[in-house]
Amino acid sequence: MIGFLLRLGRLGLLAAGGAIVADRLLARVAVDRPTEPIRSLVVIDAPIERVWDVLADVEHQPDWMDDLLSVRLVTPPPIGVGTRAEGTVRIMGITVADPITITEFDPPHRFAIRHEGAYTGSSVITLAPNVDGTGTVVTWDETLVAPVLPHLADRLGRPIFRAVFQRDLHNLRSRVEA
Repeated sequence: MIGFLLRLGRLGLLAAGGAIVADRLLARVAVDRPTEPIRSLVVIDAPIERVWDVLADVEHQPDWMDDLLSVRLVTPPPIGVGTRAEGTVRIMGITVADPITITEFDPPHRFAIRHEGAYTGSSVITLAPNVDGTGTVVTWDETLVAPVLPHLADRLGRPIFRAVFQRDLHNLRSRVEA
């Protein structure tokens, strides 16, 4: 039994060392390039003002963001640039606090935040009328930096986060169009 545990421990150390090496190699490749945001997009069959009303209702964002479990405003209303909130987010099965500050608030076109918790980064959501003006194009650019092995986490987590954010936008569309 002790031999098995020693082999398992060595395997764990080897895997951790490999992850560190991979993260450092990815960091070298990314030296001169900023992290590309994860981009999601949806077209909603509703006027831009209606979409904005649902999107900018920070305390009710968990109603359409599956990964956002709850939100509590830290600063008093009204919501605008400088508003702070703390969300509880489930990221890949792990629940973490996500304190944020609103960095842009331009109704009904642009909503941006800065993540200030274990995961740092930014989120920018832009709204624009579609071609005929009856609907709204919503674009979401999200940049997340993991607290550990950030380059490797970005490479491995990017497809997962892309799917999560796209699903959230589909949820937003369903909520607005209902």
